Parts: sequence; C-alpha cells; structure tokens
Amino acid sequence: MSEIKTRFRTIDGISIRYTESDGPRDVEALLLSPWPESLYAFDATWAKLADHAHLIAVDLPGFGHSELREDLLSPRAMGEFIVRIADEFGLVKPHVVGPDIGTSAALFAAAAHPDRFRSVTVGSGGAVIPLQLGGVLEEWVLAEDLAPYRAMGPKDVVTVAINSIEGYDLPQDVREDYLAAYWGERFADQMPYVRAYPAELPVLAGLLPSITTPVQIIAGAKDPVVPVANAEYLHDNLPGSRLTVLDVGHFTWEEDAPGYAEAVTTWWRAN
Repeated sequence: MSEIKTRFRTIDGISIRYTESDGPRDVEALLLSPWPESLYAFDATWAKLADHAHLIAVDLPGFGHSELREDLLSPRAMGEFIVRIADEFGLVKPHVVGPDIGTSAALFAAAAHPDRFRSVTVGSGGAVIPLQLGGVLEEWVLAEDLAPYRAMGPKDVVTVAINSIEGYDLPQDVREDYLAAYWGERFADQMPYVRAYPAELPVLAGLLPSITTPVQIIAGAKDPVVPVANAEYLHDNLPGSRLTVLDVGHFTWEEDAPGYAEAVTTWWRAN
C-alpha cells in the first residue's frame, strides 16, 4: 500500500489533486505528474526523495485526477500554471521535477521566470524539432482525427501504456489509481496538450539557450516513444545542463527507481 495520501486544493478555480510529505521545509521540491499516469508515479521514489526535501506532488490540470481546463492544455500555458502552483503552496524557490509532459512545461516556466526555481529535472518528454517520437505517442501527436480515440475505451489505452513498464511491478493500488483517472473521453480530451508540440516546441527551442536555471535531463536509453535524442538535444542546447541516461525504457522513475532517485537527489545537493 502506497504511503502517498492525496488531497485537493482549488487553484485559480480548478480542483488540483496533490500530496505532501512531512518534515522541514528548508529544501522544497515540486513534482509534476507524467502522462498517462498520476502523481502516484512517484510512489517508488517517494521515500528517498522525501529524505532530501519537503515534497509537493501534483496532478497537473487535466491529468491524473485534477480538473481539466482547455486553455491550459499546451506546454507554454501549463508552464505558467506551474508557477501558480508553486505560489499557491508557498514554495519560495523549489526544485522542480517534471518528467514526460512536464518536460516542456517546466522549461517554458524556467525560461519565463529565471529566478523562480532552484533547479529543474526533466526528461522522457518530446523536445526535438523536427519531432522525434515513436510508437503510439507519435500517433497521438499527429493524428488528423480524434474521433477514433474518443471511441476507444480509455482504460484500454492506459493499460497498454502501463503494461509496457519493464522491470517494475506496479502496486495494485497505484495501477487502480492510474486507471481511475481516465474515464469517459478524458484521455482524448487530454490529447491537445501533446498535439501542441509541433507549434510550441519550436518556440521552446529558441528559448533554451537563455535558460539560466540549472537543468538535469534524465532519459531512458531504451525509450521507444521518446527516443534519447530528445534528451541529447536538450543537453546540447541548455547551458550547463546535466544529462543522465539510465539503461531502461520510457518510465525511468519506475523502471529504475533507485537510479532515478539517486540522480535527482545528487542534483539537488549540487544545486
């Protein structure tokens, strides 16, 4: 049974699900949920990360069990909302951990607010222009018609995704939380976020050299949906960034939880 216990808070009129660790707040970290999972994605690393910082983990608006608002379903808009989340929780200068869809949003936030975050850890998220994506993610980004996805059982889509996690057996309560987050047409309703990549990632590319916040990129060497070229591109274009490549697939935070937690906490200690 996971030690994570969730609550809800209204931020800018939106119901946001979150969880918070115990302990002092001399070091703070804001963790952003990946897609199509939820904040329980950090279950395997929670205890280790909580030894090093006071943690706030959130389901980003529209994802996990947080309320959806259409105008936030793009990386740039989500980046601004990440700052609002930090403000709402009184996080003065937190570390940010934003894997997967959090990658582009966290980098947009760091570009627009250069002194807001102590450091940023990203990875497993699309970044390269022209797009270098694989598997179903490429289909989701480039599909001309969302009708087939609206007709599909959303839990079937999520089951396929989480069943691709290798080397880690999801606890049953975590699996159930992931599946419960995707009811009705919710999965299709979230797709505009990644479908904004072709328009917004070129904008982000122009901002990368100006980002002064320390950035670590964690990638899976065997990631079939977000090839490691995306992480290498970020590393090449972010001054002073660090690239950590783990010998796993897409879900680095679960497939190599000890390695992921070690990379994150080492980065925190250095920054």
